Amino acid sequence: MSSSRSYLPAEQSFLDPVRVDAHDPGAARAVVIPFGLEASVSYGGGTARGPSAILRASQQLELYDEELGCEPYRAWGVAALREPVIEPSIEAALAQLTHLVEGVIAQDKFPLVLGGEHSLTPGAIRPILTRHPDLVVLQLDAHTDLRDGYLGEHYSHAAAMRRVLDLPGTSLVSIGIRSASLEEVEFCAANRDRIQVHWAKDQTRWDMAEILAPLEGRPVYITFDIDALDSAVMPATGTPTPGGLGYWQALGLLRNACAAAGRVVGADLVEFAPIAGLHACDYTAAALAYKILAYALSCR
Repeated sequence: MSSSRSYLPAEQSFLDPVRVDAHDPGAARAVVIPFGLEASVSYGGGTARGPSAILRASQQLELYDEELGCEPYRAWGVAALREPVIEPSIEAALAQLTHLVEGVIAQDKFPLVLGGEHSLTPGAIRPILTRHPDLVVLQLDAHTDLRDGYLGEHYSHAAAMRRVLDLPGTSLVSIGIRSASLEEVEFCAANRDRIQVHWAKDQTRWDMAEILAPLEGRPVYITFDIDALDSAVMPATGTPTPGGLGYWQALGLLRNACAAAGRVVGADLVEFAPIAGLHACDYTAAALAYKILAYALSCR
């Protein structure tokens, strides 16, 4: 991981290639890990192309953040790894990702994984959990992803959070959910000590203090499924679901969560499936990735 050959060159990396730290990736505290896993999608496809589309679009972002009043990357530096050839089996792919994330956090750097389908999240979390056994996973998503496997695949994207909860010590706070099976609802009800769900149907009555309470003083990992955004805002995903979050609403949740957390220790942005010719979605996903880094590392 420390070899310069592991990092993308500036012209292929995250953010503007002429930024001040573009040619010093080894000094970066934030490391973007492109991982376009696409092995269990069950409706619309295209997540394998998500990371490269986000990286390309990110180079068009303004570096100045008008909300934070600075160019936030200057405080921590950012680099991106080269994407590996991903193993065809999900279990083997998760082992690959675990190795990549382990290499990042071993150097006290912050990992942001760009997916790829949501099944990647347990692989990213495993090495983090060894250092932070009281980990809270903050999930922004349209779906609970709590099935115990789907269509014969134990590690399906539809089982991503169930596999996360297989890891001892983890708890889950889910926001924006508006699609679930009866099996998942019953699992939530039986595991209220580890799972809190804030349904999209109740968003006008959400209590921010209640949402944030489980994060206070604890290590937090953020997993942001792009379909948490309303389908009118983000159609470029496998299951674009109506009734979701607006862009500013999502940013408000992320900002408050990062401020409340004891420490944000990693994140992923998943399920982005670019649509040819609709580059507004690529740009939105890239802007969201930059905001996740800005909020997480500003509060670190």
